[in-house]
Amino acid sequence: MLLNYLKGHLRAQFFYPLTERFLKRDIRGKLAKIKQHYQLPFVMRQKVAQEQLVKIVSFAGKEVPFYRDLFKSIRFNPEKLLEDLAFLQDIPYLTKDILRNEGERLLSKPLKEVRHHACKTGGSTGLSAVIYYDQEAMDYSAAATLFARGSIGKKQSMSELHFASRFPEAFPLRDRLREHVKCFVMNRSNIFFDKLDEHSLEIIWQTLKKKRPYLVHAHPSTLYALACYVEKKEGKKRVFSVFESSGELLVSYMQEKIQKIFSCHVIDRYGLAEFGVIAYQTDLSFKEKNSLRVFDSEGWMEMMPSSHPNEPSEIVFTGFRNYLMPLIRYRTGDLGVLSKTSLGWELSHLVGRIHDIVSIGGVQYATHTVQDILDRVGGIQEFQIDLRHTLPKLLLVPEVSAKPDEIKARLQGFWADALEILFVGHDDLIRVGHRAKFRHVVQS
Repeated sequence: MLLNYLKGHLRAQFFYPLTERFLKRDIRGKLAKIKQHYQLPFVMRQKVAQEQLVKIVSFAGKEVPFYRDLFKSIRFNPEKLLEDLAFLQDIPYLTKDILRNEGERLLSKPLKEVRHHACKTGGSTGLSAVIYYDQEAMDYSAAATLFARGSIGKKQSMSELHFASRFPEAFPLRDRLREHVKCFVMNRSNIFFDKLDEHSLEIIWQTLKKKRPYLVHAHPSTLYALACYVEKKEGKKRVFSVFESSGELLVSYMQEKIQKIFSCHVIDRYGLAEFGVIAYQTDLSFKEKNSLRVFDSEGWMEMMPSSHPNEPSEIVFTGFRNYLMPLIRYRTGDLGVLSKTSLGWELSHLVGRIHDIVSIGGVQYATHTVQDILDRVGGIQEFQIDLRHTLPKLLLVPEVSAKPDEIKARLQGFWADALEILFVGHDDLIRVGHRAKFRHVVQS
């Protein structure tokens, strides 16, 4: 234990700064600025955020061809935002389709002229798009993640373990060496997997027991499948302190199972390939309210108008950091409720992607409604609806003690023959996009 502490401390205090300088990055400097920002009262932070918003919108209108033409066509003057932020509503929403269609016209400089990093969106809500970060934005994104984890007590010297999809192709040696160095200086390990069958889950479980990291970062559906496996095999066992949910909606039944089996804290976060982490459960008060703290240092969050006040609507975000590819009023495709408190903005009631609506027998169901029906039936660990067939398929992972025939009979009482009901294992559930995310609904 002492040896691990000394290793982690040495990596954080010596090797991390050394590597940062060698790579010509400035993450720790950006982290210090973010910390300073949150020392300010919310009223002052709001003023800073408004100034940042005006700054990047004005920059985009001058330097980005797409926005220059757009603002000219709608006669939008960014200086109006200094008078009233309501003028922001005059700018049309940015969508992933626009990102794909406009391409280089969304860049402020040709890529060959600036150090940049490409980040591909997951493709879980449609075709992927590529986001280009400049170095400043990339460093701020990394710093925001460090700030978020630091807020829950995770120091850089503490170990972390990331779950990642195993890809069939071999990565170039240079990329593998870069990842190895990154893991070393960040006191981080990776688990690569491509299946969730019992053999793969056993390997993951043994690795966790050996590594015993402070923090585990993974899709909640993956940790949920592991929790179900461990519960059957060993019952409860604590092998890490914090599970940081990422990439998928963290639903209550997954959270409860993971907390129960691993005796850990479950932290929810909200981030996108387009911006990085922009909301996080930074302390216990947010967990108790089932909400996340919006990082007003990183961008401006708003919601699309809804005919049902206080119900989830689509999240729209404008990032402050990426001047190479500014994204203004970007529709994220995610739903939530944004609330203003005396301490800052809070995001709650995340209910998943817009496309998580399915027609069963001509009736439109939200996936959480399907979940409620399945909970009422009982004996089901997980479900997925595959709409890629003429007759939709309902894939069910049953509990060990469940009786599939009884479950099927009860569900047919709800939906008759509107679905083909199949009983499968966790490994048979479909993952979508190059990040292999789990979705309750699989579209064509």
